[in-house]
This record gives sequence, C-alpha cells and structure tokens, in this order.
Amino acid sequence: MEFIFWAVFIGTIYSYFIYPVILLLVRKRRASYRTHHEHNTKNVTLIITVHNEEARITQKIDNTLAINYPLSHLEIIIASDASTDKTHEIVSRYESEGVHLVCVDERKGKEYAQWKAINEATGDILIFSDVATDIPNGAITKMVRYFDDPAVGAVSSEDRFISDDGKVVGEGLYVRYEMWLRRMETDICSLVGLSGSFFAARKDICDEWDADVPSDFNTALNCVKKGNIAVSAADVYGYYKDVKDNKKEFQRKVRTVLRGISAIAKKVEVLNPLKYGIFSFLVWSHKIMRWLVPLFMILTLSVSAILAVDSAFYAIIFGLQIVFYSLVFAGFLSESIRNSTFIKIPFFFVESNIAISYAIFLFLTGKRMTTWQPSKR
Repeated sequence: MEFIFWAVFIGTIYSYFIYPVILLLVRKRRASYRTHHEHNTKNVTLIITVHNEEARITQKIDNTLAINYPLSHLEIIIASDASTDKTHEIVSRYESEGVHLVCVDERKGKEYAQWKAINEATGDILIFSDVATDIPNGAITKMVRYFDDPAVGAVSSEDRFISDDGKVVGEGLYVRYEMWLRRMETDICSLVGLSGSFFAARKDICDEWDADVPSDFNTALNCVKKGNIAVSAADVYGYYKDVKDNKKEFQRKVRTVLRGISAIAKKVEVLNPLKYGIFSFLVWSHKIMRWLVPLFMILTLSVSAILAVDSAFYAIIFGLQIVFYSLVFAGFLSESIRNSTFIKIPFFFVESNIAISYAIFLFLTGKRMTTWQPSKR
C-alpha cells in the first residue's frame, strides 16, 4: 500500500513539478531560431476563422488592416464556418481592401473551415487567428522572422489576457507557468501544442491537414513528421479577454481537454517513442500524465486514508488533503473566499481537474467535438 501511495502521489505531481525539473536539467537552448538573419519580406496569408461573429468581426478586421506588415505581401482570408448572421455581409464591405471571404456551406468545425481557406491561400507562411484575439502592431513581422531559420516549421504566440479597460491581467501564475513550459519544450525538441488563437506555419506543413484534429496540435505534429520544429515566440503576444463567466470558462476547459484527448486517440502513434523520440516523451508528460492527475488525486486520498489507520505520518498526510479540499469547497461556496490569494490557486487546480474528469467521462461515453463555438469574452 505504501508503494501504491508513493506511485500515485508522484503521478499527481509529475506533470506540474517533476516534468519541468527534467526539462530544466536536459534543455539545450537553441540559438539558430533566436538569431534573426537578414530578413526578406515573405508572402503571408492571415486566416481568421469565424462563426456568427457579426458583433466582433468589424473590430477584428480593422485591427488586422492596421497591422504593420506590407499589404502587398499580406493576404487576409476570413474563413466562415457556416455563419448564419450578418458576418458575411460585413466582411464583403472590406473586399476592396483585400479581405477575402471563404464560406463553408455546412458547419463542420473550425479546422474544416481553416482547411478550405488553406486551399485558397497564396502565402508561403500561413497565420491562423481567432476573432477574439487582438494582434499587436509589429507582431506578424516578429513572427515571420522566425521562419528565417529553415528548421522552424511553425511559430506560436504567447497568451496575454486583458481586462475591459485594456490592462494586461494575464500574468497569473498558471499562464506564466504554461508559457515557461512551452519555451523549455521549444529548447529541447518542439512544442507539443501551439496557441490555437494565434500561430503561424509554413504552407507545406499544412499539407497533411486533419479537420478532425485541433489545428494547434496537428500543426505541431506535422512539424515533427517533416523534420521541422515548432517554437514558442517569447516576443510575440496574442491578446484576448478572459472569460468572466465561471460556467463558460469551465465549459471551455472541458471542450479543450475533450478535443485534446480525441486528437491523441486519432494520432495514437505519437505516443510511440520509437517513432517520435523525445517528442513522444513530451506528449506523455505534458498531455497524458496531466489528464491522469484526477485519478491520481483520488487514489492518493483513498490510499492515504487506509494507511492513516496505522500510521501517524500518513494520518497527517490524509489530514492535510482534507484541509486542502475543505478550503477549495469553501471557495466554491463563497466568491470572496475563492478570490483570496491562498484559495485561488488550489481552487483553480481542483476545478481544472474536475473539468478533465468530465471531459474523460464524455470521451469514454462516445462524445466527440468537431464543431466549435467561440468563447464569448
């Protein structure tokens, strides 16, 4: 029983604590993609995926047209996933400014709409963005320069959240942790997944586009298949508003995990280290082990409860877990308690793992998610 306890306890902390330590110990900082050589302006296609975005599409297009990149080298495509509101009508007003509309008659999901746009794209570099993401001036120029290194097949932005008054609020512990993890994965091998709201790839990397797999993961996998790397651009940000509604944020987490599990299930060969080497280790550590944390947490609590009967040491460990979950439950009952410094992180951790558990349940009961509903921020 003690062996089981320590095995599941290590499983609980592995993805969040042990894995980053391993990355720190073995990382080798890549120099080539960080050194921008003499830059030649590349032809870029910016693909913005939408579904019923009449309320936000004007602001997004205006933001895009204001980007500091030569318009003679920038193609803008709005990929509509069977929008039924006034989105198409609004986009058509910008046709004279070089904004093209690609429509999908039947709603088949974000990736399918992106694939239709890829077939129409003329750029050598394809940049993918959502309506909710604000691209700062100069970001595309910085992103494209990473492709001066022929080894780079895809580039991911880093996430930044903003409040209604425009102030950056996305410097929370978890966001900083995830961005730091991406940088280390970049230095060791290649990113496991890109920021789905703002990333870029060479057009040939998108040849094997799978409309049933999230584009951020599929693009990273295609890079590895072709002998390229996907990198995190620490100087390129994608700004978007946080989801204020806790219920919608929970649903977003469930959707993200469910789509991720479905992607691994379809591309299960990526878990084979004999085929994908270090990249497989990264997928196991960052994805699979993190999705197993809810199971490890339950087993840690259960096994420590059994051991606590005859051991003061395990009784203390069991008691500490009870205190931990009690604080989280108090946060669930009271928003003021939930927003306190000492409760916020434990509550977020438990809530995230409940979302993972629910996503796994949905997957095991046959639920899949190919269509996509943009989060209202």
